[in-house]
Amino acid sequence: MDIIKIGIITVSDRANAGIYEDISGKAIINTLNEYLISSWNEVYRIVPDEQKIIENTLIDFVDNENCCLVITTGGTGPAKRDVTPEATEAVCDRMMPGFGELMRTESLKYVPTAILSRQTAGLRGKSLIVNLPGKPKSIRECLDAVFPAIPYCIDLMEGPFLKCNESIIKPFRPNK
Repeated sequence: MDIIKIGIITVSDRANAGIYEDISGKAIINTLNEYLISSWNEVYRIVPDEQKIIENTLIDFVDNENCCLVITTGGTGPAKRDVTPEATEAVCDRMMPGFGELMRTESLKYVPTAILSRQTAGLRGKSLIVNLPGKPKSIRECLDAVFPAIPYCIDLMEGPFLKCNESIIKPFRPNK
């Protein structure tokens, strides 16, 4: 059986330049380690807020690294250099707007500025790409909200079966 690969991309000029440590990407990895019982390997990269670089990294993770899931953090706000959603849309075959809608709804429980977030998700080939915000607390809140749908989405795309620690996160898979 092939090992499950999940891509984690931190989009940050400052983390890419080494100005500060990437705690957001590590927060995603730690959360997935809590969620997943399945054996998986991370494919991890820090990139600057440059649309072409983000696009090329997404394409590489899906097309070459064969990640069934790619999670980005950062670059989803209204600042001029926040271009992660544009990069995601440029490389996806189809968009999955429900992910962004649910993440914003969840984040609004905590901060009124959640409406400024442009998080989204989309499909490329047999992979799901999900854009998360940059703050570790928000990452966990958003992943807790959307992750129950992710294993089934990957099932529907004929990807690997993700087994979860159901005492932490319960995936929803409808009865057939």
